[in-house]
Amino acid sequence: MKTRAFTKTKVATSLSLVLGLGSVAPVQAADDASENENIEVIQVSGIRGSLIKSMDLKRGSSGIVDAINAEDIGKFPDTNLAESLQRITGVSIDRSNGEGSRVSVRGFGADQNLVLLNNRQMPVTTGSRSFDFANIASEAVSAVEVEKTAKAQNPTGGIGATINVLTHRPLNNPGMKATFGAKAVDDTSTDKGSVTPELSGLYSNTFADDKFGISISASYQARESGNQQAQVGTGWRSFPGSVDQDWSGAPGANPEWGGVPKDDNQINRPGDDDVYGVPQTTIYRFEEVERKRTNGQLVLQYEPTESIRTTLDYTYMRNDIETRHHDVSAWFNFVPTQESTWSDGPVSSPLVYSETYPDGGADLSMAAGISGTRDQSGSLGFNVEWDVSERLALELDYHSSYAEQTPNSPYGSSANMSTAAFIRNSAATDFTGDIPVLAVGTDKPLTPEDMRVTGSVFGNSQNRSEIDQLQINGNFDLEEAGTIDFGIALTNVNNHSQSVNVQRNDWGGVGQAGDLDPAWFPADTVQDKFDGSKGNFSDYQGSASTVPLDTIFFWDFEAVRARAAELYGSTAIGDCGNGFCPSTDYASDTDRYTEEESQSAYIQYNYIGEIGDMPFDVHLGLRYEKTDVTSRSAVTAYDTATWIAETEIALSSNAADNRVFQTQTGDYDYFLPNFNFNIEVIDSVYVRAAYSQTIGRPDYTSIQGGTTVGTLANRGGGSGTAGNPSLLPLESTNYDLSTEWYYDDASYVSVGYFRKDVTNFIDSNVVESNIYNIADPSNGVYVQEAIAAGATTAIEQRQWIYDNYGATDPNVTLNPDNGNIEITGNPGDPDMTFLITTPSNSSDSSVIDGWEFAVQHFFGDTGFGMQANYTLVDAGDSYDNTNLGRAGDPEQNVLTNISDTANVIAIYENYGFSARLAWNWRDKFLNQIGDGTGANPTYTEAYSQVDFSVGYDIPAVEGLTVFFEGLNITDESTRQHGRSETQVLNYTQTGARYSLGARYTF
Repeated sequence: MKTRAFTKTKVATSLSLVLGLGSVAPVQAADDASENENIEVIQVSGIRGSLIKSMDLKRGSSGIVDAINAEDIGKFPDTNLAESLQRITGVSIDRSNGEGSRVSVRGFGADQNLVLLNNRQMPVTTGSRSFDFANIASEAVSAVEVEKTAKAQNPTGGIGATINVLTHRPLNNPGMKATFGAKAVDDTSTDKGSVTPELSGLYSNTFADDKFGISISASYQARESGNQQAQVGTGWRSFPGSVDQDWSGAPGANPEWGGVPKDDNQINRPGDDDVYGVPQTTIYRFEEVERKRTNGQLVLQYEPTESIRTTLDYTYMRNDIETRHHDVSAWFNFVPTQESTWSDGPVSSPLVYSETYPDGGADLSMAAGISGTRDQSGSLGFNVEWDVSERLALELDYHSSYAEQTPNSPYGSSANMSTAAFIRNSAATDFTGDIPVLAVGTDKPLTPEDMRVTGSVFGNSQNRSEIDQLQINGNFDLEEAGTIDFGIALTNVNNHSQSVNVQRNDWGGVGQAGDLDPAWFPADTVQDKFDGSKGNFSDYQGSASTVPLDTIFFWDFEAVRARAAELYGSTAIGDCGNGFCPSTDYASDTDRYTEEESQSAYIQYNYIGEIGDMPFDVHLGLRYEKTDVTSRSAVTAYDTATWIAETEIALSSNAADNRVFQTQTGDYDYFLPNFNFNIEVIDSVYVRAAYSQTIGRPDYTSIQGGTTVGTLANRGGGSGTAGNPSLLPLESTNYDLSTEWYYDDASYVSVGYFRKDVTNFIDSNVVESNIYNIADPSNGVYVQEAIAAGATTAIEQRQWIYDNYGATDPNVTLNPDNGNIEITGNPGDPDMTFLITTPSNSSDSSVIDGWEFAVQHFFGDTGFGMQANYTLVDAGDSYDNTNLGRAGDPEQNVLTNISDTANVIAIYENYGFSARLAWNWRDKFLNQIGDGTGANPTYTEAYSQVDFSVGYDIPAVEGLTVFFEGLNITDESTRQHGRSETQVLNYTQTGARYSLGARYTF
């Protein structure tokens, strides 16, 4: 252990003790600190030292705060910050490909938690406001603070919490320090079987009597991972039980595409008072992901006098991700020959859903794709802290930061090609198990020669966000009367998103046998890719005419793409001159620019005193925020719909410039009060009470202008989205009460109650629209004539129309590339209906309240310790799964991402050994509403994960530690479902990840 004395002015001491800004001294030390300006700081390393620092920060804070500190320089408890944060009471995380990505606090999703880097708001490129913790390495992080109660000086946006990531500063740790680490990582989720490296280093030194400091850190991580998914990828179509798909051809037939008929083929068919869902497709998807993450930071600090400290820093982050996928799927066409067994209501779901195609020739689709993106960000910041006098301290902070996501593959940011064998005569899915079991019946055994190229999409998108922020903060010491904090801030956020797709809608297939080399289509199996304890393929309950699918071709994407580009034409053209590559002509498609300008000011009064023998501190503040939003958009419009296959309708435009330009604005302003009171009622027992009003700004995607629709619709209509720059933020009135008992130097228990009264909900409303007034050929005059002539199925109707009008109507043709009938809408056909999802504010309110329980205990000097916490959250009314969101149904306003969470961590640290075993659990939660037809909900089921880390300090080499780590060692999977657990949406299986490494610190 090393000690260092430093001097602080009374104002600086007051700031540190009253506001808890990184200080480890408890509040009751204020009097001693004021009398003696030479304060000794004891630096403790290791697990116990890290927990003591975090505990002391919690104890000395001005509100309810939790924190995680580095165990030593360059040694944060986890490589991924989100994995560490989930162990804080009330914090849960979302994972992406098995790695922590975004955090929720007290049930509020990532968009409602403000993440700061060194007290600065950072840009993001995802369209949300949530920072992706997978982009930042932990080696340069010294601490992460989670402030659950509001302070006037904190920027707005964190209803759940404000999360401040603090990086290393050399003058905070004087002297020469350095650490270097290396890991070998084995991710069992990938089938490549490769071990990948992780390297990191940090060097810090101070010079000229500790007046000048420099810190340099860098890290590089390469990771190979994979996952296996079973999906109902396009969601469930939901209907009232009264909807009957009548195939008789009588008046009123086909009332809703996808509805289930009332006939003897339905076992336990849903009743009229029930609601039911029908799957659109079943997919098995296999992904391989290669990620390369590079981080670096340079910090220069200069302290010419004891009263002035300047800091110049630059932070760089880059994350390159390439994803390759293969999938196999069967699409349900909602034909008359439906046979299904149904669960009981009120939400009825098919236990087994089955269709037969008497004419055969339905497709068994196998797609492949490559997605490549680069997330890159940089932040240049300058900070000056000036103790003007013993009573006045000022701080100026400015940063200019950017984040951008760009394509990083020759095939675009997202490329997907589909092939298919048109040999399927039936399909069924068994939904009785965790994994949906897809079964098919075929006309003949499947061979590579059966495969034909069908549709494809080569997409490019790029997003850039820029933030310029100036903050001026001050503190004035009123001596015996307390202190006053004050400040102003100017923040300008610019978001620019562009996208362009080269989409071919040849879903009926092009070419003929012999076009594609069979060697490009190596066969593999499906069923053994899934965990046998969850996969119930052998328990399939469907008809004997269908067999559980167990064949997939992991076909060569590059070879097939190149051959298709040689052989097949396309109306869609990319940069390469054909339809099998992306375009960079962003000016031809969607272009959106949004500017958000905010001005703020705050003032806060702080007072420390005593009531009898009970020390207390009180903080009363007011913050003012004014925000102006301007959104400019250019989106693609369409004027023609062509019925190209049984269920697919392609949109196109005959205009030379088919874009619609629009400028929309919005603004709002708020006065936001806050109050924090803390008192030590008896020795080491603290009671805290807090009140505040906060706002949670809408995500950036929601405030983008312009309406976009998909280029491919179906017989039920099209879909689209529209932003709303006039959206107002969520408004929350917050109450907190907690008690904390610090009964030993590293042990405490706490219990807290919180309540948040939330108004101004932001809903995703689905509105029917006839935007662009496009004639719909799939429900047009010719279709009605075909039905009257006895054609009941889409296949029969299309053939009848061609037989009767193909020779006379130029809008009824055969595609020369694939031989498919194509029918374009005519005047007199009804307008196509689009379901446009748009956000809006609701006048309803809701109460979210809950309890937080935490304990941290070390068993004397044995080296054994433990942490445990549990958060119980109640969000009031739950989502009504029987409400389909149709006309006349009551509006539902419920918060998403609300769930109970718990963590238990066992610790040992002694004799050079350190070990940690963590169990993390999150209960089932609603993570989105308004998905697909019927405004369907999506639920994520309960999930738990076990992680461990073991380290040993090599006695012969001081500063050298070797360690072994494991994440998700029990191979847990995630599952999402819709209105009932049977309505599976996604089942994702990843795997355990192990790493062996060494760290040298000196």
